[in-house]
Amino acid sequence: MSDFRIKTYVLGPVSTNCYIVYNERTKEAVVVDPADNGPYILNKCNELGVKPSAVLLTHGHGDHIMASQDIKRAFHVNIYAAEAEDGLLADAAKNLTGGFLNTPLTFHADVLLHDGEELGLLGFQWKVIETPGHTAGSVCYYIPAEDVLIAGDTLFQESYGRTDLPTGSSRQLIDSILKKLFILPEDTMVYPGHGDPTTIGHEKKYNPISYYNRLG
Repeated sequence: MSDFRIKTYVLGPVSTNCYIVYNERTKEAVVVDPADNGPYILNKCNELGVKPSAVLLTHGHGDHIMASQDIKRAFHVNIYAAEAEDGLLADAAKNLTGGFLNTPLTFHADVLLHDGEELGLLGFQWKVIETPGHTAGSVCYYIPAEDVLIAGDTLFQESYGRTDLPTGSSRQLIDSILKKLFILPEDTMVYPGHGDPTTIGHEKKYNPISYYNRLG
């Protein structure tokens, strides 16, 4: 049986999924999209008996990043994000922390990621898949050995991310889902930024984006 574990915590004003992914044997963890309420996330790490070694961001919107600095300071770890997203992270207007959340937050990621890059975390290989559309620097994290995709706000259960916010593009989002995510194995479990998990196979059948695929 695999030592890979993933726990979901729904946080913040728009019910964002924060994931604590960890190795049950080594107790090393990765926090993906620490939405807000840093003390709560830290407490959950303590309850699980895990120690984060990295913070991974799928994109830079405020509802996914507000507790990043809390995790970074508590465990002295790096924050990872796409290079194409670094400008948004550093702009409180574009990342929405200065408007919608009314808590301006700006920072630069410590490690800048690129499409196809592989990260060795928790004893597993994580593949970075650039999926622009929701934002210009949105990425998904694919763990092939576990058939797991952490999709951020690119792909939801029978839905997909909005594209009317800064750096969004509907054309790019369609291409990202059809050309980069729908080519993954159909039994791949998808853990989205909001809502319930799904699978690639289910989304290929029932997601509205599939309409564009049928158009050719």
